[in-house]
Amino acid sequence: MSVCDKRFLLAAAVVLLPVAGCNQPAPPAQNEAPAQPAVTQIGGEDVVRLQRAATSHGAKPEFLSATVLPGRGMNLFQITANIPGKGEINVLASPSLEVAAQKLNGGPDDLNGNASFSFGGAFLVPYPNRIRGKLSADGKTITTEWNGKQITLPANWAGKKPGAEKHAMHGLILASKTQDVHVENTSDGQTVTGVIHAGNFGGYWPSQTDLKFTISLTGDAVEATIQATNVGNEPEPLSIGWHPYFAVPSGNRTQARLHVPAEAVAQVNNYDDVFPTGKLLPVKGTKYDFNAPDGKPLDDIFLDDNFAHLKRSDGNVVVDFTDPASQYGIHIIGESPEIKTVQVYAPPDKQFAAIEEQFNFGDPWGKEWHGMDTGMITLKPGQSVTWKCKLALFVPPAAK
Repeated sequence: MSVCDKRFLLAAAVVLLPVAGCNQPAPPAQNEAPAQPAVTQIGGEDVVRLQRAATSHGAKPEFLSATVLPGRGMNLFQITANIPGKGEINVLASPSLEVAAQKLNGGPDDLNGNASFSFGGAFLVPYPNRIRGKLSADGKTITTEWNGKQITLPANWAGKKPGAEKHAMHGLILASKTQDVHVENTSDGQTVTGVIHAGNFGGYWPSQTDLKFTISLTGDAVEATIQATNVGNEPEPLSIGWHPYFAVPSGNRTQARLHVPAEAVAQVNNYDDVFPTGKLLPVKGTKYDFNAPDGKPLDDIFLDDNFAHLKRSDGNVVVDFTDPASQYGIHIIGESPEIKTVQVYAPPDKQFAAIEEQFNFGDPWGKEWHGMDTGMITLKPGQSVTWKCKLALFVPPAAK
């Protein structure tokens, strides 16, 4: 590792707090030496903080930093941006690194790395969302079937109601360590790369997989790419998703607006289990219709829903989340053709919306789908698939 790379890694653990709003454009961030961080490692690996200096003099929104946790599956833990009239904000809803380090401890509340998807932006591989199956006698695993083969997975989640069915949730890299982590300077920011040699995901998967990560920061965009390659000898199912919690900078969730270009939503049995019934319901004219170009206010709507039949713009799935009170908007741009659904989790008592661009529907091998293509792909030995998502800032039009 070069001296330059070490310097950036040592600056990794600073997470910036939002700055109070004002009526004039906020000045750009200053090139001050960062304070010595209190936390430099999480999950046994150095925290990485990509940085750049503001260049627009407060005239337009621009990204400033991206904090990544290589010791926790490359969780994109925090992103900061400079917003005209608002100042420097946290784009994602996350605690401090000190609090995160306490929660990401492998304890009872962090089974299978569960705490990783409670804040920031966890990457979900080889499956996002829920998978149901037969529960083992000890209650620790479920067994399901793919292409006539049994697959046993950790039963790491359940609803909160008594007797809720245990199931597998959000993949197998939540607590994984990343190797070959490397930071490079670019013309307008920095990029970090790394590899998770996932193998058979701890014995749970039918083949061997390598995951190559690239996360880049510029003033105009934060972009994340994951290339999954089957390096084993057997075919394997695979899906990729991302679980970023987008903050509401104003703290006024009711007026925050969501635009999802979807024609259908997957019906669920209830909002505790959140298991799909296998029915896709049209959203037009319902509370799930977020197709208006400038979105629709969240008001007091509870969402934990999988949107489908997505309409693409220039080949991309573009979801918008805006906070008119802060004159803030962000495009979540799914660039991979394999992205078939968008999961949105937005409880009315929280100041965030988790917007998850992913390949598949929930419980993708469930009988309720009656053999429908649910978005999980099959990788033959030597084959690869790439998931790619980009964030871009914008100033939203005045709310109607």
